[in-house]
Amino acid sequence: MTVTQERVRRPQALGAADPRSPDDHGALRRAVGRNLTAYGFLCAALICFALFSWYPMIREIVLSFQQNNFVDPGEWVGFDNFRTVVADPAFRSAWLNTAAFSGLALVIGYAVPFVLAVVLNELKHAKAYLRFVVYLPVMLPPAVAVLLFKWFYDPGAGLFNQALDAVHLPPLSWLDSTSTALISLVIVSTWMNLGTGTLIYLAALQSIPGDLYESAELDGAGLLKRVWHVTIPQTKLILLVMLLLQIVATMQVFIEPYLLTGGGPENATVTVAYLMYQYAFNFGDFGGGSALGLMLMVVLLVFSTIYLRVSREEAER
Repeated sequence: MTVTQERVRRPQALGAADPRSPDDHGALRRAVGRNLTAYGFLCAALICFALFSWYPMIREIVLSFQQNNFVDPGEWVGFDNFRTVVADPAFRSAWLNTAAFSGLALVIGYAVPFVLAVVLNELKHAKAYLRFVVYLPVMLPPAVAVLLFKWFYDPGAGLFNQALDAVHLPPLSWLDSTSTALISLVIVSTWMNLGTGTLIYLAALQSIPGDLYESAELDGAGLLKRVWHVTIPQTKLILLVMLLLQIVATMQVFIEPYLLTGGGPENATVTVAYLMYQYAFNFGDFGGGSALGLMLMVVLLVFSTIYLRVSREEAER
């Protein structure tokens, strides 16, 4: 090998041995930039959760053991707040009404969206238009939807009593009778949330392979048998998840009794969330309201734990 060849090869060898080329530096900078952006969004989300979710929960737990009006310094009272709210005659009614509301909402608000989704999935025409119509109530602000139904329930010129009069039936005191007030709230809640549940079920139905329905049809199965033997088994996970989520949501019902009935008549529509509001903002007893909120949070935590366990078990299968 000549000296000239040695001088030519030596720089090439040195350049090949350098592990940090300009391209590597650029890739490193891009990776750091992507990670910084991701961590920035993550930090923003964590700050929002800390300020608007975690801190209020911790504050609620602290307040439930204090006598606090946010004017004078808080005084630790132990479990006195819990004893006070449990001794309240409205406490038992609130829990019974909440349980009854959740049960009625499951009978009506859980089954109706699924049936409607099955019907929409079977239709051949106007699917997009009907989905929009079904989802339209979700677009309305909750207060607007509730006040709209307050006019529907009007004992005089209300739409529902006008419909009963058209078929020669006696009018009903929808919101003024203890026998109809709670079911009236359930109807409002079902109508307000009908679109979300229907679209979720419809998405689950459209993920079912068409071969299963074709095989069922070849075996002579009608619509009901196809739903029972194909649709329900294939969507059992989403059905269970929606069941648990609806229980958690309906046990926190507040806006319907607050705007429609004010907890009446005769405490027939007082719920735990509404009683919690009364303690905190009507009675000025933030400790009692926080104690009720902590009790409700523990109950919802049980259902949330069941939901997480079921989801994990289904995901592992």
